[in-house]
Amino acid sequence: MNYKIIIEYEGTRYNGWQRQKNAADTIQNIIENAVYEITGERAEVNGSGRTDAGVHALGQTANFKLTRECADIMDKLNNILPADIRIIHCQAVDDRFHARLSAKGKTYIYKIDTGKKPNVFTRRTVQHFPYDIDMEGIKKAAGYMVGEKDFKAFCSNKRIKKSTVRNVYSIDIEQEGTEITFTFKGNGFLYNMVRIMTGTLLDAGTGKFPPEYVKQIILSRDRSKAGITMPPRGLTLKSVDY
Repeated sequence: MNYKIIIEYEGTRYNGWQRQKNAADTIQNIIENAVYEITGERAEVNGSGRTDAGVHALGQTANFKLTRECADIMDKLNNILPADIRIIHCQAVDDRFHARLSAKGKTYIYKIDTGKKPNVFTRRTVQHFPYDIDMEGIKKAAGYMVGEKDFKAFCSNKRIKKSTVRNVYSIDIEQEGTEITFTFKGNGFLYNMVRIMTGTLLDAGTGKFPPEYVKQIILSRDRSKAGITMPPRGLTLKSVDY
């Protein structure tokens, strides 16, 4: 039986998604242990991708296989999972479904708060960034990032051997009060790509360089030309497309 689950979690106190030999506090490890506690089976929970330490999810997708059906498995998992991890959907799917290999696209959001002091209730999931921002400039800069391009300049993995070409379908930027939300949709993202893109857009929005400079950054394929890698706090995996 192949189960597809959709998970939401606040990643603040976790060491990312992926199971690690010397770290028990990963999302994958905790869910795998919960599955074992319920079913007695050691199942590998395959995520759609790895979220880094401190990164959150509203719609992380994963799958795992059991030798037999387990009734009410979502409720049983939620009963023993910690309060900051929750299964919001569970269904039996075709054996060929794989959360990572079957994925066609992803949507990430990055949130910042430009207020003088962080919001008390969102400070764990929104990055504090107390600076004036030119919204028109930042949106113009984002336009140069949309489309199929080589995003090597926005990847933290210096030794990457696979293609760094990705297709960014859209970048939407909305402001509500002091909070600004960046929504990135694409067919896939490189290591730290969304956080570096956000850092680069904020450089354009604070006047460090004109929006048009983003074109040169992309063409350079040079990580040092792009902006900083923003902290994980503000990043959330919103959804995965299949």
